[in-house]
Amino acid sequence: MSDSVACFEATHGTAPKCAGKDFVNPGSKLLAVEFMPSVAICSTFVTCACGPDGLMRSRPPVQGPGRFNTHRRQAMIQTEMFDLTGKVALLTGASKGMGKAMATGLAEHGAKVMISSRKLDQCEAAAREINDRCGAERAFAMACNAGYKEQLQELVNATKEKLGTIDIVVGNAGINPFYGSMMKIPDDAYDKIMSTNVKSNLWLAQMVIPDMIAKGKGSIMFTSSVGAHGASTTLGAYAISKVAVIGLARNLAAEFGPQGVRVNAICPGLIRTDFAEALWNNPEAEKRAATQIPLRRLGEADDFKGIAVFLGSDASRYITGQALTVCGGSHMRA
Repeated sequence: MSDSVACFEATHGTAPKCAGKDFVNPGSKLLAVEFMPSVAICSTFVTCACGPDGLMRSRPPVQGPGRFNTHRRQAMIQTEMFDLTGKVALLTGASKGMGKAMATGLAEHGAKVMISSRKLDQCEAAAREINDRCGAERAFAMACNAGYKEQLQELVNATKEKLGTIDIVVGNAGINPFYGSMMKIPDDAYDKIMSTNVKSNLWLAQMVIPDMIAKGKGSIMFTSSVGAHGASTTLGAYAISKVAVIGLARNLAAEFGPQGVRVNAICPGLIRTDFAEALWNNPEAEKRAATQIPLRRLGEADDFKGIAVFLGSDASRYITGQALTVCGGSHMRA
């Protein structure tokens, strides 16, 4: 009898079984086992699963710094509702921050993800990090400036050619080149904000929705902002563009819902990202977070992994046309 089976017997009074057969575990020391349908998780973070002959065998642990908890978590969250195995996701603005976190969450749940942003080296670095975390090649990289229609089309074409038709889209690219009064914003800055933040998402939808209609399902999510819920005396054009993103999501949801395509907007609060650093990296912002945000902290990029998986999966199959706010409670709306 192996040490692992002896340990389990001593703890539970019986040898572990799968499909009525004895557990086979060559080598690892099994101190405690949590059983799920066809899956057991060891305290050494060795994942054990039934083979085709019904015997339960151990899989080697994933090595590397910080990998054990990830391995264990992945094993425990593999439920059909959130399973994205076989799905293809395309993301813009995904080489860092929230976009990278959302790409990571989707990949961790089984999707193959195409990461894009303007800088290829950052995209490639993000893809390597995600693949290392997943222990499999699930993330791929391509440079794309979302403000240019031809580059978006090349991104869509390359994704389909390499990974297959697109099931999930995350339109996360966004810019804000102007801070100040609406009376002083130059025409080119206003046009650039509206083109990148709004029009690019419309282009992206036009490029991917036909394939989603053919499949009878698909999920699109656009990054809006809590800035869409109120006025701003210094970020006016940005706020206007984010209101428009919500309007775009709702109209697409209404038009293509009958064909099974869901479209939603995500409205982040103040998040610790490079994009918003000017807003959060100061004592006043920290004080507001500690006293005015109900969860008493600023948001982190990883706070968006869950909502991306939720909206991309069948867990949200009856949700469309919504603006989901992720803000720690700072913007509560009826």
